[in-house]
Amino acid sequence: MTKFGVVQMNSGINAEENLDVLEGQLRHLRSQGARLILTPENALVFGRKEDYEKYAEELGHGPLQKRLSEVAFELGIWLVMGSFPIRNHDGTLSTTCLVYDAAGNLRASYEKLHMFDVDIADNHRSYRESDTFRAGENLALVDTPFGTLGLSICYDIRFPQLYSALRQRGADIIVVPAAFTKVTGAAHWEVLLRARAIETQCWVLAAAQCGEHQGGRETYGHSMIVDPWGQVACQLNDKIGTAWSDVDLASNSAIRSKMPVLQHAQLQCVMK
Repeated sequence: MTKFGVVQMNSGINAEENLDVLEGQLRHLRSQGARLILTPENALVFGRKEDYEKYAEELGHGPLQKRLSEVAFELGIWLVMGSFPIRNHDGTLSTTCLVYDAAGNLRASYEKLHMFDVDIADNHRSYRESDTFRAGENLALVDTPFGTLGLSICYDIRFPQLYSALRQRGADIIVVPAAFTKVTGAAHWEVLLRARAIETQCWVLAAAQCGEHQGGRETYGHSMIVDPWGQVACQLNDKIGTAWSDVDLASNSAIRSKMPVLQHAQLQCVMK
């Protein structure tokens, strides 16, 4: 078994302050034995377009990414930064998941595919993520000492075809860093995460933002780890904190052997 951890934050617009808070949470999880840790979406910057512009860095370069690399190396952890504002060569921004190994090397990145352009019955009312970020185009997986990690971000969770594709490409564990709104989180967060775990027969790690943020935005929290049978292994409430669980990938194999849904799905495609 390997211990995985998730961090729940109430991030603001100051990246240095958010990183100071995050470091403390990472150190606590490491003291509990966590070897792979997931942070929420927008962990270091959560604000307006100009805030992301201020702190955006080119992929693999910049003081914030350097500090993340150093923390991963110091603690000897695989660190999955839920999302970070990356400046592309054409000047656009991408909201990008970054994966650092225990030596501090950037091993993988994933640009969020699905932009959160919706209207919600809350104080913020209208969300237009595409006004700030460019949507990604590619799936991303990375081999780790603990299994193959499939990457996704927040609104992606509503699109099961993405998770089916990650499973087909070998995912054992899927991460879902998020900043789910309080309204949609209360209605859909847990059921979506458990559904994706059941469908893919993967462990699902979900780290979320919580509380009130600038501009009237409220996020739901309730970060959790879900096993391949769809059972919640650990879960936080709506406050800042950390959670961890022992993850046994042998359970993936056992469940997949007894209920080979991936093979059945392939057979259906052939029959059509």
